[in-house]
Amino acid sequence: MLEIFQTTFIGFSKAAWQTVLLTFWSLLVGTAIGLVFAFCKISSNKLLNDLAQLYITVIRGTPLIVQIFAIYFGLAEFIVLDSFTAGVFALAIHAGAYIAEIFRGAIQAVDSGQMEAARSLGMSYPLAMRRIILPQAFRRSIPPLGNQFIIGLKDSSLVAYIGGTELWSAGLGAAADNFKQFETYFINGLYYLALILLFTGLLRQLERRLQVEEGGTQG
Repeated sequence: MLEIFQTTFIGFSKAAWQTVLLTFWSLLVGTAIGLVFAFCKISSNKLLNDLAQLYITVIRGTPLIVQIFAIYFGLAEFIVLDSFTAGVFALAIHAGAYIAEIFRGAIQAVDSGQMEAARSLGMSYPLAMRRIILPQAFRRSIPPLGNQFIIGLKDSSLVAYIGGTELWSAGLGAAADNFKQFETYFINGLYYLALILLFTGLLRQLERRLQVEEGGTQG
């Protein structure tokens, strides 16, 4: 197994970096999508509310692999996307449906009296939302968003099936070359575990820092 680790180290390391980039960009775009649809979900406009509900229902009710194939092969009729770009958009659209519900819950969890107080001070609704509500909602959203990042990192492995060059794709290629599937996939899994443990540690540090800052502000 040590020999396989040594022979795959360079390839797996490069692929792991591609996995990180794929996950980062998809979650960044997915966060923007989720925020938009979260506002649509809490809107009093029935059309926007129904549109958000339709998007969330369809995305959460269909397999991610189907969505990836739909983006990669379906959009090929109009525009040709490389596997990385198609993967980012597919993962972002998928994650956006879950992030929308995270933001919706976080925004609605903020005491409604704070919005009323801000409006009574002369703030417009968008200004009060940006300065008062959203900062608190983002703090509440960090733990579930961290979980969604971890899920997105693991989900990125499905991009291998449209020709992506991420970590799982590298594992499939290495196993096909050395015919030692168990050892190769085991080592490949350790790379995923290392990435998840690294991000989990960073997330905990961020949560502690925000708790300290919040405690200092209250004090």
